[in-house]
Amino acid sequence: MKTRQVRCGDVIIGGGNPIVVQSMTNVDSRNEKLLLEQISRLTDAGCQIVRIAVPDMEAADVLARVKKQVKVPLVADIHFDYRLAIESIKAGADKIRINPGNIGSIERIKAVVDAAKERNVPIRVGVNSGSLEKDILNKYGGVTAEGLAESALRNLKCIEDMDYGNLVVSIKSSDVVMNYEAHKILAKATYVPLHIGITEAGTPQRGKIKSAIGLGALLLEGIGDTMRVSLTADPVEEVRFAFEILRSLGMRKSAVNLVSCPTCGRTKIDLQGLAEEIESRLAPIEKELEKAGREGLKIAVMGCAVNGPGEAREADFGVAGGDGKGLIFAKGEIIKTVGEGELADELIKTVENYCRSLKQSR
Repeated sequence: MKTRQVRCGDVIIGGGNPIVVQSMTNVDSRNEKLLLEQISRLTDAGCQIVRIAVPDMEAADVLARVKKQVKVPLVADIHFDYRLAIESIKAGADKIRINPGNIGSIERIKAVVDAAKERNVPIRVGVNSGSLEKDILNKYGGVTAEGLAESALRNLKCIEDMDYGNLVVSIKSSDVVMNYEAHKILAKATYVPLHIGITEAGTPQRGKIKSAIGLGALLLEGIGDTMRVSLTADPVEEVRFAFEILRSLGMRKSAVNLVSCPTCGRTKIDLQGLAEEIESRLAPIEKELEKAGREGLKIAVMGCAVNGPGEAREADFGVAGGDGKGLIFAKGEIIKTVGEGELADELIKTVENYCRSLKQSR
């Protein structure tokens, strides 16, 4: 859906630009060394914006030092104390995240807005299902999609009435259906870029399912300009899974697209083990292809003669299993038949030879 553009450091959010993937550090924000290490790992994984909790003035001081040592845009996450937002802006934060409802009086919100306005720092207005205003809770009899959207629009208007429109908005719930309905209401009511996510999604196993459904549904509706997958896990895993969601929707191209069949009673090789080994061994190849700007290499790992040969032929490279052996395909042609124990080695060797030829042709 049409939204206006907001600049966070050198990253553009909204306005039809590609979805921006972000995450949040989970180490002590007052530990400069740990922060820098985690930010480095996040950026290596492709994270485009990193958010940092700023719970006190010591953390704000560390933010200032960290900002000078990294290139990725940093967002200061602020709750309750408006002075921390102002200090974070002075420290060089590329964006701040506040919930106006817990910042306090209109005067305190205005002080934050004035500081942001002075340096043209965008503000992300964040509303969560656990922090709705009492009058909205009373109006709707609890937390609802309508209440979440109304709270977000109210808080946006509060800042827009202060003559500041450099804003991003987020409304998050751990209820996937409520989250979806709330975003549909909000997206029709504002041109402010939307940061989407499923808050408190849970452990990787459960959280990935909820995030894939919740974020995927919104993205297919055209809703969302930047996103975070929220997991009780290493934040690097959030980034990797966010890109998996975008790739599945065709919103990001991957250097390697690995497809493999689910297996059935006709499978006569250890296809699961083969697919996992090939996936692992393709990882460094994929990184090299990404560095070279290559994308869309399709690798097929198929288990039997029903769909296997056809799928493998449609891929750039692939294997199709037989009875203790399998076929190696390259660009639609069978190049050899090898024993089961040689399938992974032969396929990887074929892909590596292809990658070497790409380097030589440059």
